[in-house]
Amino acid sequence: MPSLRRTRSSINRVRRSLLPLAVAGAWAAPAAAPVCPPLADAFRLDRRVDSPGVALTFDDGPHPDGTPAILDLLAAANATATFFLVGEQVERYPEVARAVADAGHEVALHGFRHTLLLRRTVRELADDLARAHALIEDVTGASPQLYRPPYGVFSLGGLLHARRRWRPLLWSTWGRDWTRRATPTSVARLATRDLRPGDVVLLHDADHYSAEGSWRVTAGSLPAILEAVQALGAPFVPCTQAT
Repeated sequence: MPSLRRTRSSINRVRRSLLPLAVAGAWAAPAAAPVCPPLADAFRLDRRVDSPGVALTFDDGPHPDGTPAILDLLAAANATATFFLVGEQVERYPEVARAVADAGHEVALHGFRHTLLLRRTVRELADDLARAHALIEDVTGASPQLYRPPYGVFSLGGLLHARRRWRPLLWSTWGRDWTRRATPTSVARLATRDLRPGDVVLLHDADHYSAEGSWRVTAGSLPAILEAVQALGAPFVPCTQAT
């Protein structure tokens, strides 16, 4: 009997030691969805739009120089896009955020602070998103319907909360335009590789959270990306109007 009690005690200690690991694993379960399509599918995270068009999306703005440069290029191509705005940048540059909406583009939610969701409680995230949504709506006159978290990384609690009010959206192709090694050629090549109708393209119109001056690389790559979409014969579609 003493031996049995010791065995049970050991099992209970192991269970107690494994519980925090299990909780942490569950919390981070959706985190790899941006680079693991089967995981995105398992969590019902959209990466594409149900449309014959292509959705260009721009994260991390507004930016006083980057966003106007992108808007000019889109206007020249008669292209519509979706901009995932960061609240703290909307607060700094409200006139630029307003220009995005005034130009007919869709505004979407990227949070108030650009902070990894794995480091935030659900309460902290709820306050952050409510603050960002209210500010974006007040400045642009448009109510965001989409949410993309910083870095595209969801926590389980964050995903469950976001779904209560917004539609989470990731991407199906990207240009990796935020890196120091990115060039206009490399960004355009990656963003348009195997491009097809229904794709959601991730780009950035700001360098607030990435390599300094990276928005210039994005602007330099955009004409080639626009031409690639036009070569498909696919229209440019804002994400929510595409579904």
